Amino acid sequence: MEYRRLGDTGLRVSEISLGSWLTIGSSVGTDDTKSLVHKAFEGGINLFDTADVYAGGAAEESLGKAIRDLPRTRLVLATKCFFPMSRDTNDRGLSRKHVVESVERSLARLGTDYLDLHQCHRPDPETPMEETVRAYEDLIRQGKLLYWGVSEWSAAQIVDACHIADAHSAYRPISNQPRYNIMRRHLEADVLPTSVRFGLGQIVFSPLGQGVLTGKYSGGQRPTGSRAADTQRNQFMDAYLEEGELAKVDQLTPLADGLGLSLAQLALAWCLRQPGVSSAIIGVTRPEQLDDNLKASGVTLPDDVLARIDAIFPA
Repeated sequence: MEYRRLGDTGLRVSEISLGSWLTIGSSVGTDDTKSLVHKAFEGGINLFDTADVYAGGAAEESLGKAIRDLPRTRLVLATKCFFPMSRDTNDRGLSRKHVVESVERSLARLGTDYLDLHQCHRPDPETPMEETVRAYEDLIRQGKLLYWGVSEWSAAQIVDACHIADAHSAYRPISNQPRYNIMRRHLEADVLPTSVRFGLGQIVFSPLGQGVLTGKYSGGQRPTGSRAADTQRNQFMDAYLEEGELAKVDQLTPLADGLGLSLAQLALAWCLRQPGVSSAIIGVTRPEQLDDNLKASGVTLPDDVLARIDAIFPA
């Protein structure tokens, strides 16, 4: 496993990280979660990402149980808040009240005294940016968080947060967690260069395009047991499963074969070709998927292959 600095900080994270959206605490049971988490740790993964809203808190609880007998200092635990956790009018968003209370609850569910990284799951147009920035400053000074970051924020919002932090001599966000993969390259236009300029590392999610970039849906098939065949987990997949998109994915397979890589390894290595990307989050349900994905770390794709990928999926 190779490691990269998270933004301009001294914190180093594994190029491949393990996520829990739609897997841990939901489709993956407690025993299997522990096995996967331990296998990931043994494979060099140190960054484990979750969120309070995943499975209504069950993802954090399941991850907390899985890491109980792992050395805490060797883990980088990351979670998030923003989305409603109940019908309570204040149990949502990025107000000081919700951020502070969400952190306390996440600490309890994960069974830890501090979080390495806490992220704003989405921007909150109803809360002044200064309120959010100063809430994170207080939590860091209290020792409950080491760093804070954002997820799916625009370049302008990232700049605003950094300027407000600077004005108050407060800690800037150190990371952004956006959707990014061969099929979805919007990050490259302004978010990535802005993040590099302001010292934020990217922890990208959906690097395999909801599993489409593994090739399992070639020809429009939806194998039994796959995410696409699961009506509870496929709600974000329609655009990826369009016939034209799948046909272009099929063109990537010979490129991967020619390099002795799986299609998933090609897709992950493609994300990591960007120096501004610190880590790519994978969501696995089986050990063999984890084994395959781990091998993407350290892979350098030749320029001619990158050019052919650009021709198939232009930026």
